[in-house]
Amino acid sequence: MTDLVTWAELGGALAAIGGAAYARQAHPAAYWSTVGLPVSVARLLASYSSTMDACGLTVAPSRWRVLAVKATTRREVRPVPPRRGMIRPTSTGLRLRLRLAPGQEPADVAASAERLRHAWGVHAVYVRDVKPGVVELRLVGFDVLRKVRMPRRIDAGLLQVPVALREDATALVRDYRAVPHQLVLGATLSGKSMFLRNVITGLATQPVVLVGIDCKRGVELAPFAPRFSALATDPAQAAELLPTLVKEMEDRYDLIKARQGIAPSTPDEEITSDIWGLPEDERPAPIVLFIDEVAELFLIATRKEEERRDEMVTQLIRLAQLGRAAGIYLEVCGQRFGAELGKGATMLRAQLTGRVCHRVNDEASAKMALGDIAPEAVYAACAIAAEMPGLAVVGDTSGGWSRIRTPHMSLADAAATCRETAHLAPDVPALTPFRPYVPPTPVKASGAVATPQTVTD
Repeated sequence: MTDLVTWAELGGALAAIGGAAYARQAHPAAYWSTVGLPVSVARLLASYSSTMDACGLTVAPSRWRVLAVKATTRREVRPVPPRRGMIRPTSTGLRLRLRLAPGQEPADVAASAERLRHAWGVHAVYVRDVKPGVVELRLVGFDVLRKVRMPRRIDAGLLQVPVALREDATALVRDYRAVPHQLVLGATLSGKSMFLRNVITGLATQPVVLVGIDCKRGVELAPFAPRFSALATDPAQAAELLPTLVKEMEDRYDLIKARQGIAPSTPDEEITSDIWGLPEDERPAPIVLFIDEVAELFLIATRKEEERRDEMVTQLIRLAQLGRAAGIYLEVCGQRFGAELGKGATMLRAQLTGRVCHRVNDEASAKMALGDIAPEAVYAACAIAAEMPGLAVVGDTSGGWSRIRTPHMSLADAAATCRETAHLAPDVPALTPFRPYVPPTPVKASGAVATPQTVTD
């Protein structure tokens, strides 16, 4: 009987271990909540002082502390680690704050992030500067980019769209007020279209004018046509649409001048205010211009098209340089974007503050997107595997960068959102000639079939 109990207990233990291993691979969030979280908290509490000492994050105790320890106990006086705050568990990891000792800086803790990750058995450790002398450690228990689950509560306002998940389990919010223009690069099937799809559906529910240029005959942006106020599907239409946007920008500058009492002869470059300083009832709606496959605007087949190309590039550069104050923002997408496209390409890229680089086919493409703002991010972009569509490296001109992944959204759901929010599109009379034609939605026939009645006398 004892042998049977022993074998039963052994079988139950093996089944539990196997179930935990399966859950760790198939359902990492559930595994973290049930097994990983308690184990990591126990490791952190048991080895906090020794780990900080091994990482070189301790300092010599003060003179008063030494005297107090020697007067009350006979134990050895050890170096002092940063004072630890309360541990706050999350659905993806842990968070705790550290009060740095005198002489320490956040860079010291960030340099030891990899050691802390191994010591406490978590997937990654990220350090954020909260205020002078205080840093926050964000411990991520598993790879959150393998299966993207956006946070439930995200603070977002006008022109702010949560579009992806960062590797530290926080949401990437595309804020057009903070980063007015952005360049999105990526090879075919890299997830570039999915990123654009999330941005469009996020803006569709806001009172924002959406304008598109899709020189692939509109195959990328046509499904969202009900929500777009203007859509150009070839370079010829784009050559007519861009001057209209430039004229709209100039009219908005005139509106700002008239409201502020500035002389009409004042050059636009000298105006430092923007439309957000106008009263709400006089403020024009912001405009977001989406350009899919920007290289099609630069490429020319004949010398006759060169003049049109130069004019379009000049107008794009003007919109990038002056459009922010007028409430006009650019979202430029493509597979490659460099000096080989032609005159003005490098100048336009320099005006695009935000950079998103998906999987690319060569290192030169990654350098086009990130090399001039964060050289170390180029290697991270080149390491993106083809089996991870939607994975990208995002950066800006401040030099900061991180890995992100866009959640999956079907084209049918995105198109349905644009149809349901078509009535939210603000009215811009200048863009009326470019409004795309949207065929009426066919009415579904009812499933009931009329049965003919028998004629009787």
